[in-house]
Amino acid sequence: MIKRYALYYAPADAGLWRAGSDWLGWDACTGRPVGQPGIAGLSEATATARKYGFHATLKAPFRLAEDQTPEALRAAVAAMAAALAPVALDGLAVRQLGSFLALTPDTTGPALASLATEVVTRFEPFRAPLTAAEIARRRPDRLSPRQRELLNIYGYPFVFEEFRFHISLTGDLQPDEVARLAPLAQAFFAPHLEPAVTLDRLCLFGEDAGGRFHLLTAHALSG
Repeated sequence: MIKRYALYYAPADAGLWRAGSDWLGWDACTGRPVGQPGIAGLSEATATARKYGFHATLKAPFRLAEDQTPEALRAAVAAMAAALAPVALDGLAVRQLGSFLALTPDTTGPALASLATEVVTRFEPFRAPLTAAEIARRRPDRLSPRQRELLNIYGYPFVFEEFRFHISLTGDLQPDEVARLAPLAQAFFAPHLEPAVTLDRLCLFGEDAGGRFHLLTAHALSG
């Protein structure tokens, strides 16, 4: 039983996927836990990010609207992928975002921003409205007025001009843990970031009853 769906980018490159899954301790493709590198504190640092799998969010997790079906959603994902062109992720590296670590590109250029916008808007008909509890979990008191507006309209505060492409590597960390883990993460991922990584497929993920996300379908961008 799938509780929620999400539209993510997950790399097709086997080396990068394996590295990311190992870092988090969860392989969303096989649906199994995997062993993590022997880095002190890594299991605790990645606990929040682990359940989502190695990914970058394009359309945040959502419950399926009552008038939609999983089959229609899967068909729409395939059609969308066929209409989108791949986008190079220039300068992908480990960086600090707020209080967590993530793989991010140097910039979010117009092609990447446009792709993210198209995915958000195209799949709005499939998203059930947020409940009051779901809104509360987003901590709207910590959001800007514009982010609260986007949360209310699109179910997620970090879309459109608030979007920044990133692959989360940890949950929130104390500053000393950020400083300690950042160079270790960069060294761990560096062999898999050359040549440049490309956003080249659209993936449908699903959340199981236990809260873990699984890669359900992956479609190459061929537009």
